[in-house]
Amino acid sequence: MRGLTHRAVDEAAGLPPGSTSNHARTRAALLEAAVRRLAEREEAMLTPRELPDPAEADGLDALADALALALHRSLTGQRELVLARYELALEAARRPELREVYDVTGRDRFRAPVIALMTAAGSPEPERHAMSVIAWCDGLMFSCAAGSYHAEVPSRAELRRGFRELLRGALGR
Repeated sequence: MRGLTHRAVDEAAGLPPGSTSNHARTRAALLEAAVRRLAEREEAMLTPRELPDPAEADGLDALADALALALHRSLTGQRELVLARYELALEAARRPELREVYDVTGRDRFRAPVIALMTAAGSPEPERHAMSVIAWCDGLMFSCAAGSYHAEVPSRAELRRGFRELLRGALGR
């Protein structure tokens, strides 16, 4: 996180010195902007048109496939976003003002949509089941980006199988 400075952002973006300071005057504001931008980029991994209706006959399999696609994209093409997520999460653990932004952003952009998917899939406990799906994804992302599987990424088919098992077990199907 020490490398995230106003000057570094100006240089990386090819902007004149001081440009970033015009939009994010303080380090806290710069970190908040990074959390919001990261969420936008992560959210783009799975677009709404790719999400099936989990209530349809093959909805769980289609949902498992869509979630596997999004997770595989994160693990193979956007590793730097996964690492940034964990860097910012750790920073948020030390900065209460950033924690609030991190939590609100995560709740609105990721947690609420997964809860809605679990509700549509017929979950009797959508919040609990959403937490299981999110925790499973977070665990895989950490393990593949920085943990013991950093050199190995599960295939999309392996992720699909894992999501099917998770969803069927949670939903009793």
